[in-house]
Amino acid sequence: MAAKNEAATGPRWRNWSREQRCRPHSIVRPHTREGLIAAIVEANDAGRQIRASGSGHSFNSSALTDGTMLRLDALDRILEVDHAAQLVKVEAGIELWALNQRLDRLGLALENLGDIDRQTLAGSISTATHGTGARYRNLSAQVTGLELITADGTTVELSEDSDPDGFRAARVGIGALGVIYAVTLRVVPPFRIDRTDRQRPLAETLDRLDELVDSLDHFEFFVFPHADRALCRESTRTDAPARPRGKAGEYAQEVVLENWVGAGFASVARRVPATIPTLSKLATAGAGTSRKLDHSFRVFASERRLKFTEMEYAVPRANARGAIQATLDIANRRELKVAFPIEVRFVAGDDAMLSPAHERDACYIAVHYDRRGGWGPYFSAVAGAMAEYGGRPHWGKRHSLDVGELRKLYPRFEDFRAVRNRLDPAGRFANDYTDRVLGPIGAFASESSALNT
Repeated sequence: MAAKNEAATGPRWRNWSREQRCRPHSIVRPHTREGLIAAIVEANDAGRQIRASGSGHSFNSSALTDGTMLRLDALDRILEVDHAAQLVKVEAGIELWALNQRLDRLGLALENLGDIDRQTLAGSISTATHGTGARYRNLSAQVTGLELITADGTTVELSEDSDPDGFRAARVGIGALGVIYAVTLRVVPPFRIDRTDRQRPLAETLDRLDELVDSLDHFEFFVFPHADRALCRESTRTDAPARPRGKAGEYAQEVVLENWVGAGFASVARRVPATIPTLSKLATAGAGTSRKLDHSFRVFASERRLKFTEMEYAVPRANARGAIQATLDIANRRELKVAFPIEVRFVAGDDAMLSPAHERDACYIAVHYDRRGGWGPYFSAVAGAMAEYGGRPHWGKRHSLDVGELRKLYPRFEDFRAVRNRLDPAGRFANDYTDRVLGPIGAFASESSALNT
């Protein structure tokens, strides 16, 4: 299962940030359910490992394989729509931006979304992709049913009624249980978001944190190292008609300011680290007040052209202030040369076994760094701080935790491993990453026996 076998002769694959690379034996892009099953069975019969890569928006090595890599992007059809029950069944390879547009044409919408919409549906739920909003759960919590293809080609239908444990495991399954072919989603009528972006003094933001989080439907903020002001995004849901920005204004705000200017600052900071405090203050000062009132999916998602690497942890909401301050203290250490902002969001708890918000409301704290290197000391220091505040890592971002550390963080970790042992007893969907975070599949029985003695 070598992740980076440069001597291999298969096709090359790399993720969005171009940090993670592998040479699978083959990359297969099925266009039908039958084609997907055939590809899985063929790989299984040949004794090859199987991983689905989504759109490559994970920053860690979860997709890497030297076996068969499945690209699901051609599986993008809406299969069933039930307006009365507000349920939609869709093939899991569809990217979120396309799903949002098709739902809008049907007079429907997803309840909440993250700030990037280029992931596949399967990838986003498998890693517990989330947005922000104290009363709203992550994307996987909007799932009511899944069709999972196992290594022998069997289609397993999972729901709260048919298999509660299998369902709660597969909703955030990090690709370790099988390949998700179809997802049934709970949807809502379309709505608009009225978002105001503004600066607030950092001290005031932290002092009023609970008030801001609870009084707004969706609240998040960014803070640059060495800056004393927070860049807040304050959003409310509304039935008011959309007032979209003109194309020129949208491009100036979301491409030029949020990507090109950011890329310029990052380039200068990389070459002249001593300028980072000044650049951080300039970046903060240059962020004025703006308003956006548009369809929900057009406001939730932002365009990301600047490539970076990222780590994110979810701490219990009660620990938010301390964890945020600890992260800021680390980011302000000049020897770490941190030029990227810290991002803070809030999510309601859910019941998926491996959700970072499992059984608790969560504050997510994300840190970013130049993808070309140097992030190790910074991320390590932040991870240490997050451990002190009960943090759980985001499954789509960088982290260094292993099975021994992770089982202490998730009350139903062993239940997840039992489901994995049941659905993938041969470990066909394993790779080096799943071996690290879940343990090798063959070790489950002996470890479980040891834990029970």
